[in-house]
Amino acid sequence: MPKSQFSDAYQSFIKVLIAARKEAHLTQTELGARIGRKQTHISIIETGVRRVDLIEFCALAKAMGYDPPKLFERVYRELPEVLEV
Repeated sequence: MPKSQFSDAYQSFIKVLIAARKEAHLTQTELGARIGRKQTHISIIETGVRRVDLIEFCALAKAMGYDPPKLFERVYRELPEVLEV
């Protein structure tokens, strides 16, 4: 069984995060600064190397100007029917 950060579901999650950042007109550097991290931190999230926990998801959503539950709803809609854990 593949690690979940490389699953189709996790890749869908990452795609939504990247799209949200771009829609917010933020660079990785700008988003990182808003959460007190460097650009490389955002990069390793967006490449799937580093997993995002719930609290970090909320911080990222707010930093991009999104309501976390609404952004999560977007993530949920993009998930595949069958989820690998």
